Amino acid sequence: MGIITVLWEKWTEFRRDFYKITLAAMIAPLMYLIVFGMGIQMVSHGEPYLNFLIPGVVSLTTMTGSFNAIAQNLNVQRLYEKAFDQVMISPTPLWQFIVGQVIAGSLRGLYAGCVIMLLVLPIHTGVIFNGFSFLIMFLNGAVFSTIAVVVSFIAKNHTDVPRFSNYVIMPMSYLCNTFFAMDNMPEGIRQVIGALPLSQTSAMIRSIAKGEAINPIGILILAIYLAVFLTLSFWFIYKRKNL
Repeated sequence: MGIITVLWEKWTEFRRDFYKITLAAMIAPLMYLIVFGMGIQMVSHGEPYLNFLIPGVVSLTTMTGSFNAIAQNLNVQRLYEKAFDQVMISPTPLWQFIVGQVIAGSLRGLYAGCVIMLLVLPIHTGVIFNGFSFLIMFLNGAVFSTIAVVVSFIAKNHTDVPRFSNYVIMPMSYLCNTFFAMDNMPEGIRQVIGALPLSQTSAMIRSIAKGEAINPIGILILAIYLAVFLTLSFWFIYKRKNL
């Protein structure tokens, strides 16, 4: 019931701010597609650059959608609204509260990714999306939702979350196999960036888009990230650290 309660809260928030949320999910990715995909006519790996770009933009949109849906709101609830005091004394198991937040963030990221898919439908690029695409998008959203939960627990003030986003989320948006391939990156740096969750998501979504088989190692890597940050989330909330 605790999970359902959290999901209902997020659903109410989504319905209330539907147009704001949808518009926010559209603007930046749409600019990427117009400026890079249509404004810069290039060929990447023997295909139109737009075909390379779309899966990357869908992937990063699920990342930013999931992270932003949880991190800022949870941080404000913890530091300023003191809503965690109510969570602590309520009969809702704390792990259900965390899982509800993660699922809600994943769904928001999935929704943002689907918005971009609908926007590119009229372009007729031949890019393919299927059930595995949605599964990977949801899993990627879960990873960044758990990261958002951890960041919101660590944050000391209102500016720490945007600062983390500028230092970590934004660089990943540009470097992790989204706007360009990592083939020409220096040895060592390429492997580190390639192991990041967004890099794995972009690679798998792009493989599906081209009709190729996905690398199951990518799903394993995302699952490991999810397990690690979910464990950290449980540790923070059960230890009452920084709450």
